[in-house]
Amino acid sequence: QVQLVESGGGLVQAGGSLRLSCAASGSIFKTNAMGWFRQAPGKQRELVAVITSGGSTNYADSVKGRFTISRDNAKNTVFLQMNSLRPEDTAVYYCNIPGRSTGWGQGTQVTVSP
Repeated sequence: QVQLVESGGGLVQAGGSLRLSCAASGSIFKTNAMGWFRQAPGKQRELVAVITSGGSTNYADSVKGRFTISRDNAKNTVFLQMNSLRPEDTAVYYCNIPGRSTGWGQGTQVTVSP
Protein backbone atom coordinates (compact mmCIF):
# COMPACT_ATOMS: atom_id res chain seq x y z
CA GLN A 1 0.00 0.00 0.00
CA VAL A 2 1.39 3.37 -1.03
CA GLN A 3 0.96 6.23 1.42
CA LEU A 4 1.21 9.79 0.18
CA VAL A 5 2.04 13.05 1.96
CA GLU A 6 1.72 16.33 0.07
CA SER A 7 3.40 19.58 1.08
CA GLY A 8 4.46 22.96 -0.23
CA GLY A 9 1.17 24.76 -0.63
CA GLY A 10 0.48 28.26 0.56
CA LEU A 11 -0.86 31.69 -0.25
CA VAL A 12 0.66 33.47 -3.24
CA GLN A 13 -0.22 36.44 -5.40
CA ALA A 14 -1.23 35.98 -9.01
CA GLY A 15 1.86 35.56 -11.15
CA GLY A 16 3.79 33.92 -8.35
CA SER A 17 5.22 30.42 -8.03
CA LEU A 18 5.02 27.45 -5.70
CA ARG A 19 6.66 24.05 -5.67
CA LEU A 20 4.66 21.14 -4.33
CA SER A 21 6.15 17.89 -3.11
CA CYS A 22 4.61 14.48 -2.61
CA ALA A 23 6.47 11.90 -0.56
CA ALA A 24 5.39 8.34 -1.21
CA SER A 25 6.04 5.27 0.87
CA GLY A 26 5.78 1.83 -0.57
CA SER A 27 7.73 -0.16 -3.07
CA ILE A 28 5.40 0.36 -6.03
CA PHE A 29 6.20 4.05 -6.47
CA LYS A 30 9.06 3.44 -8.89
CA THR A 31 6.98 1.28 -11.24
CA ASN A 32 3.91 3.50 -11.45
CA ALA A 33 2.91 6.70 -13.14
CA MET A 34 2.16 9.48 -10.68
CA GLY A 35 -0.27 12.33 -11.03
CA TRP A 36 -1.08 15.65 -9.44
CA PHE A 37 -4.75 16.37 -8.98
CA ARG A 38 -6.62 19.36 -7.63
CA GLN A 39 -10.05 20.02 -6.23
CA ALA A 40 -11.49 23.49 -5.97
CA PRO A 41 -14.48 24.26 -3.73
CA GLY A 42 -17.69 22.95 -5.26
CA LYS A 43 -15.87 21.24 -8.11
CA GLN A 44 -14.81 17.70 -8.90
CA ARG A 45 -11.25 16.59 -8.46
CA GLU A 46 -9.32 16.94 -11.72
CA LEU A 47 -6.04 15.56 -12.99
CA VAL A 48 -3.62 18.34 -13.89
CA ALA A 49 -0.32 16.56 -14.57
CA VAL A 50 1.00 13.02 -15.00
CA ILE A 51 4.49 11.59 -15.14
CA THR A 52 5.22 8.00 -16.10
CA SER A 53 7.79 5.81 -14.41
CA GLY A 54 10.08 6.60 -17.33
CA GLY A 55 9.63 10.34 -17.04
CA SER A 56 7.17 11.12 -19.83
CA THR A 57 4.77 13.90 -18.91
CA ASN A 58 1.33 15.14 -19.83
CA TYR A 59 -0.65 18.16 -18.67
CA ALA A 60 -4.17 19.49 -18.60
CA ASP A 61 -4.64 22.31 -21.07
CA SER A 62 -5.35 24.72 -18.24
CA VAL A 63 -1.82 24.35 -16.79
CA LYS A 64 0.23 23.53 -19.87
CA GLY A 65 3.24 25.81 -20.15
CA ARG A 66 2.95 26.95 -16.52
CA PHE A 67 3.26 23.76 -14.45
CA THR A 68 6.04 21.17 -14.56
CA ILE A 69 5.82 17.73 -13.01
CA SER A 70 8.96 15.79 -12.11
CA ARG A 71 9.96 12.84 -9.96
CA ASP A 72 12.92 11.58 -7.98
CA ASN A 73 12.64 7.81 -7.86
CA ALA A 74 15.58 7.52 -5.46
CA LYS A 75 13.61 9.57 -2.93
CA ASN A 76 10.13 8.30 -3.81
CA THR A 77 9.04 11.88 -4.37
CA VAL A 78 7.09 13.65 -7.09
CA PHE A 79 7.10 17.42 -7.54
CA LEU A 80 4.89 20.02 -9.17
CA GLN A 81 6.51 23.33 -10.05
CA MET A 82 3.77 25.90 -10.56
CA ASN A 83 4.61 29.20 -12.22
CA SER A 84 2.48 32.13 -13.38
CA LEU A 85 -0.19 31.15 -10.91
CA ARG A 86 -3.73 32.40 -11.42
CA PRO A 87 -6.64 32.78 -8.99
CA GLU A 88 -8.37 29.89 -10.78
CA ASP A 89 -5.51 27.61 -9.69
CA THR A 90 -6.78 27.92 -6.12
CA ALA A 91 -7.55 24.40 -4.88
CA VAL A 92 -6.41 21.58 -2.67
CA TYR A 93 -3.70 19.67 -4.52
CA TYR A 94 -3.22 15.94 -4.18
CA CYS A 95 -0.93 13.34 -5.68
CA ASN A 96 -1.83 9.75 -6.43
CA ILE A 97 -1.43 6.97 -8.92
CA PRO A 98 -3.79 7.78 -11.81
CA GLY A 99 -6.77 5.46 -11.75
CA ARG A 100 -6.38 4.54 -8.09
CA SER A 101 -9.48 5.40 -6.09
CA THR A 102 -8.01 4.86 -2.64
CA GLY A 103 -5.05 6.05 -0.63
CA TRP A 104 -5.52 9.79 -1.00
CA GLY A 105 -3.40 11.94 1.27
CA GLN A 106 -4.53 15.06 3.09
CA GLY A 107 -3.59 17.32 0.20
CA THR A 108 -1.99 20.73 0.34
CA GLN A 109 -3.91 23.99 -0.03
CA VAL A 110 -2.89 26.42 -2.75
CA THR A 111 -4.50 29.85 -2.65
CA VAL A 112 -3.78 32.44 -5.33
CA SER A 113 -4.91 35.97 -4.63
CA PRO A 114 -5.72 38.44 -7.46
